[in-house]
Amino acid sequence: MTTTSSMTTQRYLVLLIVAVTAPLGDTLLAVGMKQIGPVSLEHPALLLHAILNPSVAAGIALLIGFFASYTAALSWADLTFVLPTTSIGNVLIALLSRFWLHEHISASRWLGIALITMGVGFVANGSSYTEHAEPAAQPAFSGRTAGDL
Repeated sequence: MTTTSSMTTQRYLVLLIVAVTAPLGDTLLAVGMKQIGPVSLEHPALLLHAILNPSVAAGIALLIGFFASYTAALSWADLTFVLPTTSIGNVLIALLSRFWLHEHISASRWLGIALITMGVGFVANGSSYTEHAEPAAQPAFSGRTAGDL
């Protein structure tokens, strides 16, 4: 098996979109759900009310963009490249949570985020796609079995 790097500026842009839309979408969902309060599956009307909240709706739209971009990235790169590379979104989530949602982030969480960031650096330097050798052509079936010979 050989590996190649097929990364272009457009593909890096798709990875950036994946890395940014997921944290922004998740953060907007959190903002909207804090406005709504607790929701139960036993009350579908409240769920519909939550989806119609502007922050929740914007979060859902961003997450749809995330899934579209993520799917595109997986079409030309290995999962083992895409997922770690886009996990830089964990850093963005922490920053958005800390400074926008005013959540407390412990030192151990910051350490974990730093480790993730270092891991992203290792993965991003590798190739994005593993080429698999084509299977050897099989001889055509002649219709004969071992018992016919």
